[in-house]
Parts: sequence; structure tokens; C-alpha cells
Amino acid sequence: MSTTILPPLELYAAGLTGEASLRAQLDDGGRLRLDVERWLGGTDAADDSVLDRATSPVLDVGCGPGRLVVGAARRGLPALGLDVSPDAIAVARRRGARVVEACVFAHAPGAGTWGTILLLDGNIGIGGDPIALLRHLRRLLAPGGRVLVEVEPAGVRCGPVKLRLEAGEKRSTWFCWARLGADGVTQAAGAAGLAVTESWEVSGRCFARLDDAG
Repeated sequence: MSTTILPPLELYAAGLTGEASLRAQLDDGGRLRLDVERWLGGTDAADDSVLDRATSPVLDVGCGPGRLVVGAARRGLPALGLDVSPDAIAVARRRGARVVEACVFAHAPGAGTWGTILLLDGNIGIGGDPIALLRHLRRLLAPGGRVLVEVEPAGVRCGPVKLRLEAGEKRSTWFCWARLGADGVTQAAGAAGLAVTESWEVSGRCFARLDDAG
């Protein structure tokens, strides 16, 4: 059977609709877990531990199907989600999430006003350069704002990678991503003008709070 090559967003959309079971292949031979079922559900204990630390208003970068935007709104926190996938945006809107189809580097509304920016589910990898991403997000924060970021466990190889999605005989084209472990977040945050003020783990997932270092 021949392999079909698709754009990443097309294969991602198939995963969101249940048409495909997605995997993520790294160019170094490693794999990343894509927990699509969890993304399509409600917030869990780990997500709630993040939202417990959120201050209003909330920007969820790479919001996907919108569970965190919905979860924040249920807590009375005004929240907006950004994502480049039109299919993810459509799912999020059906769930009642307030979302915008946009790239955070090209169009991020409300610069300088966000109390909290969320980077969960591996989204620290967006763009392939965590430091550049964090520097950009720092400019979007209101005074006293914070970035709440999910990182991988300590010991992973930090840095840029190439990533492709896989589902059966279908493959996406390669695109730039990055990995950041719990033992690398302090250095990355510092290079972006942020400081790690708290780190924690829930259900095997690792998180950090990053505040403006001034």
C-alpha cells in the first residue's frame, strides 16, 4: 500500500473528527504522544491545576478544540483561544468557546492586556523556538501577567526538531517544532525575560508558571 502525504492541518483534522488515530514522529526517531481524546474532552485534574493559577483575562495559544477556553469561562475567567486549524476552531465554537483562527506570531489580539497566557499540550513547541515564542508572549502580557506552560519531564532532549503526523499509511509533511523539559524551562524562560516562580506535576504532566522578570 502506498503512503499518502498530506498537509499537517489536513491530517490533524482527520484526527479531531475520529477518522484517524494520530501519532507524531520526530526526525530523530522519537515519538510524541498525541492525546486527541483528552483534547476533545473536558478539563481534567491537571488542567484544573493550571486554571487554578490563571488570572483574567486568559489567552490560550494553540487552543485546539477549546477545552481550556471553556473551562476558564466556566470559572468566570474571560478567555480567548487562538489556533491555526480551521477544523479545531470549528469544534471549539460548537462547544461554546470564544476562539479566533490565527497564528500567534501574525495576529494576537489584545497585546499588553493578557493576565494569563496558556501554553499546554506541547504548544511550547510552536514555531520550533521556545525562547522566541516566550519572548513574543511576554510582549502580550499585562503588567503582572504570567505564562502557564506545560513541559515534558526532566531528561528529554531540549531543542528544535522536525515533526510529522502519521495515521495508518498517511503521513503529513515535516514541520518545525521543539521540545522543552522541566529541567530546561528555567534557562529558556530567563533568556526570554521571564522567571520560573512555580513548578508542579499532576497526573504525570509537568507545568511551570513564568512571570515577567522585569
